[in-house]
Amino acid sequence: MSVVAATRRHESRRARTVTIGLAVAVVALFALSLSYGSFQVSLPDVVRSLLGQPTPPQVDYIVQTLRLPRALVGVLAGVSFGLAGAIFQQLLRNPLASPDVIGVTSGATTAAVLSIVVLSTSGPVLSLVALGGALVTAMIIYLFAWRGGSVGGYRFVLVGIGIGAAMAGLTSFLLTRADVRAAQEALIWLAGSLNGRTWDNVVPLAIASLVLVPGALLLGRPLTGLQLGDDVARGLGLHVERGRLLLLIVGVCLAGTATAAAGPISYIAFMSGPIAARMVGGGRPVLLPAGLVGAAIVLAGDFIGSHLLGATQFPVGVVTGIIGAPYLLWLLATANRTGRGA
Repeated sequence: MSVVAATRRHESRRARTVTIGLAVAVVALFALSLSYGSFQVSLPDVVRSLLGQPTPPQVDYIVQTLRLPRALVGVLAGVSFGLAGAIFQQLLRNPLASPDVIGVTSGATTAAVLSIVVLSTSGPVLSLVALGGALVTAMIIYLFAWRGGSVGGYRFVLVGIGIGAAMAGLTSFLLTRADVRAAQEALIWLAGSLNGRTWDNVVPLAIASLVLVPGALLLGRPLTGLQLGDDVARGLGLHVERGRLLLLIVGVCLAGTATAAAGPISYIAFMSGPIAARMVGGGRPVLLPAGLVGAAIVLAGDFIGSHLLGATQFPVGVVTGIIGAPYLLWLLATANRTGRGA
């Protein structure tokens, strides 16, 4: 018993250390995104501007109007994508089961493109439409993956990939039938970018995050039991299907609102959970670390695409796609051929 207790204490200390380290990294990247650019702003001036203390008017405009909304969308979208990916992957016990791989994000994308090219909507309306698309797509995947009173992770992934391909085809069709200006706006959004983000993008995402992030952390407590399999989880007194369904709904909402605010930023949900799990270790749920990893990747990717790749600015989705695509291929090549989580 003393060995088990010592191991648990070590794992808890490691988890706390990793979480604190990731939080510090996110704060540092957030400060860097507010201070660095074509017009340099010192960190003391950034802090004074954020606190409402006297600063030159141009500093307030650059920090509060141009850079702060962009950085906030990056943090909130990154946390949402990271949490959503970790929920799906751990709940379904399959590293491929992330919203951007199995079609949930594709559903939000199709609904958002339809809203842009047909209804010319933006802001909160666009967020609601994208969320509705993600929920409908997830419900279709869940129903098709349901067999024998449960949902297998491997089957869920296969159904989701098929639904995602259908949604991608529908999105392409909408773009070919759209007005040139609307199609151009939709294509810019489809790249997954933080460029031009304003407080209209921040407010709905912040409201959703205030509800969904605590909800995910609270509902995620039984994840350890759910990962042991349905029979064992029921033996531990857990309501398996109800708990799984609630977690999936929260994960879908997180992915949908993040997609509406920042576009379908590639592979954030897919990469964040495994990276956090390797850092934390111990096989325990890693929801909060995964959210922080997602925020760090989005901020770092946006900084790299905006400042470190020459004169041309690249959307953050392009940078994360370059990183995430090789990881996906590696995972597909090394995954258990019998299908984990089936």
